[in-house]
Amino acid sequence: MSNKIAISTEQAPSPAGPYSQGIIANGFVFVAGQRPQDPATGLMGDDIREQTRQCIKNIEAILKQAGSSLQHIVRSNVYLSDIANFAAMNEVYGSMMPQPYPTRTTIGTQLRNILVEIEVIEILGDDIKVI
Repeated sequence: MSNKIAISTEQAPSPAGPYSQGIIANGFVFVAGQRPQDPATGLMGDDIREQTRQCIKNIEAILKQAGSSLQHIVRSNVYLSDIANFAAMNEVYGSMMPQPYPTRTTIGTQLRNILVEIEVIEILGDDIKVI
């Protein structure tokens, strides 16, 4: 049987349904898809660059609550409402994600009133302590 620890922070948007912002299990952190909403204001940026930046900030806040950082991400999935936004998203993603970059799949799909959503999986190191 696997133990799961739910991760929750007010520094990222509250879940829009019955799911956790993040789960720690078996040495991994699984972060739910993050929408580009500023948790303090509830507002979202108007373009793909602003929205990508906010998604990554939200992910970073959840990982910080788990006692970690963007450094240990091993996998990400990026969902775009318009694949034509790939280059602009990629520019912001590349500037915010530390190297070596995690593996990634980018998927064009229908998203409700947002341009991008990002989910990640992170491996925890021995020095990680849950806050």
